Amino acid sequence: MSDCMDDIDRQIIQILIQNGRISYTNLAKEVNLSRVAVQARINTLIENGVIERFTAVINPEKTGNTVSAFFNVEVEPKHLQEVAAILAEEPEVSSLYHMTGPSKLHMHGLFKDNREMEAFLEEKLYPLPGITSVDLIKRYKSRIGMNL
Repeated sequence: MSDCMDDIDRQIIQILIQNGRISYTNLAKEVNLSRVAVQARINTLIENGVIERFTAVINPEKTGNTVSAFFNVEVEPKHLQEVAAILAEEPEVSSLYHMTGPSKLHMHGLFKDNREMEAFLEEKLYPLPGITSVDLIKRYKSRIGMNL
């Protein structure tokens, strides 16, 4: 969190997390400032890199991707960077992280159905060099945004 932020900035961000399309006028009413003051604060938050971009949260099921799956992928250390680069380019992979330890990746994928997920695993993931294990992770909670 940036030191240049105050409580009003935090309020603005919380409101934007809930509704990124809110008008400056309505946002100004929520935080008891003028529209111009709110617009200036948002511009400053963008310039300072606090707000990186505005985006839409898409429901994967409505786009035909009914399977959302998380995986831990263990890779021989010498192949980690190569495997990560290949997986990062796959359209089914929505996020990819290097976990603690020398050779673990945490991956999230979106698939049309279980058959497509199984084909991804068999045809794209398992044949990659140095893959030693793949674990499917059960999700209990997922949230968008952050606490301020």
